[in-house]
Amino acid sequence: MKFRYAMVCSSNQNRSMEAHSLLKRHGFDVSSYGTGSHVKLPGPSLREPNVYDFGTPYKQMFDDLRRKDPELYKRNGILPMLKRNSGVKLAPQRWQDNAADGSFTVVLTFEEKVFDMVLEGKDVSFVLQFLFPLDI
Repeated sequence: MKFRYAMVCSSNQNRSMEAHSLLKRHGFDVSSYGTGSHVKLPGPSLREPNVYDFGTPYKQMFDDLRRKDPELYKRNGILPMLKRNSGVKLAPQRWQDNAADGSFTVVLTFEEKVFDMVLEGKDVSFVLQFLFPLDI
């Protein structure tokens, strides 16, 4: 049996994409997703995040932020992160909209609220064999 892996965080940007990139480099069958309603990236202040729709290409986000304030987004690591992401896949995908991708053997979530949303958003009862928290 070949295992399929899903990495899930809120915006399909940082943690899920780092894990996706790493597993992909090692030959794993891996996908990644976010559970939020939109993709949110830090902005010039906490009250001014950059908000994008799921499906917006990472390259488009990169170009938008580079146009807005290249020094800020380079300094805070957002531009390098988006560059990495665009080398892994085209755009962030939403977990709740991934039915066409099929089922996964292993689903890793990177925070408790994301874990809860994964369980609420899908009928996982028929595939769940082992369930335990993992704090890293």
